[in-house]
Amino acid sequence: MLYREAGQFKTSYQADQAIFPIAQDRWFVWGLVAFGFLVLPLFADQYLYTEVLIPVLILSLAAIGLNILTGYCGQLSLGTGGFMAVGAYAAYNLALRLPETNLIVVFLFAGLMAMAVGVLFGIPSLRIKGFYLAVATLASQFFLEWAFARVKWFTNYAPSGSVAVGKLELFGMPIQTPMEKYLFVLAIVVVMTLAAKNLIRGRLGRMWMATRDMDIAAEIIGIRPLYAKLSAFAVSSFFIGVSGALWAFLRLGSWEPLAFDINRSFQILFMVIIGGLGSLLGSFLGAAFIVLMPIFLNQLPGILGIPMSTALISHLEFMVFGAMIVFFLIVEPHGLARLWAIAKEKLRLWPFPY
Repeated sequence: MLYREAGQFKTSYQADQAIFPIAQDRWFVWGLVAFGFLVLPLFADQYLYTEVLIPVLILSLAAIGLNILTGYCGQLSLGTGGFMAVGAYAAYNLALRLPETNLIVVFLFAGLMAMAVGVLFGIPSLRIKGFYLAVATLASQFFLEWAFARVKWFTNYAPSGSVAVGKLELFGMPIQTPMEKYLFVLAIVVVMTLAAKNLIRGRLGRMWMATRDMDIAAEIIGIRPLYAKLSAFAVSSFFIGVSGALWAFLRLGSWEPLAFDINRSFQILFMVIIGGLGSLLGSFLGAAFIVLMPIFLNQLPGILGIPMSTALISHLEFMVFGAMIVFFLIVEPHGLARLWAIAKEKLRLWPFPY
């Protein structure tokens, strides 16, 4: 009975179009953000920061980018890892060659470079779609992997092909400890998630969803496929490029092209499928599931008292991921986000039955 719209009247157009029209949702989100900024730093340790919180937030941002393209615009992509690599190496080269550049500008530059590359490889979407488009974006993944491994300028002619970043500062304040990195990543993710939510709710988002549902009908009512599809590729690649730079600078510190291989693309795609296509919340839920599941499986032998080899645990991880993907595709195609929506619907009717 605590989760009801009853009595919550809208007295203005702004109130009717609010992101969270129900007060309980608004309080919950504000409380969650405050908990992340103020409470978690009081008790979180280094392991929680580096292995759980930071990876979940950065991969959630990448999943949001892919969800904009695949979930909202209906354009299947398997080049997420390559676009993350574009953002990582763009940020690295700008910070290397212009060391006085502000860190925010470095990450914005990473997103813009990934946007340009994403629009370039998104041009085939004007003629092909479905699995054919997936193959075209897969080609971009392999091409970008080859480019960063073979063109030595991107890695500053490092013999091993591995690059590393130095000390990070923002407005003179160092970003070195796990807590400082976490707070920086959290601030960026909150701002970009809010931007994504407003884009999806606006004219651009409606164009994407109309193109996803029926592209021919969308074109008949005046939506230009060129603008709709390429804008989806641009915005998606921008988010993915920023996430790639964050992953390289704040999660890895040093990396090589294999850090953004095809496995990274599949990982982000699994997050979107399990979390829920066409849902920003699903991007966070899917990222949390993909990050936490291997940690749980590694702890499972100790919990059950059953000895398991590392290889067996690794194979078990792949089996669980595959089973979960098949399960959600068959039972609940809209993923974990839909299960959360069903739970909220039941709360609205509780204690009354259907």
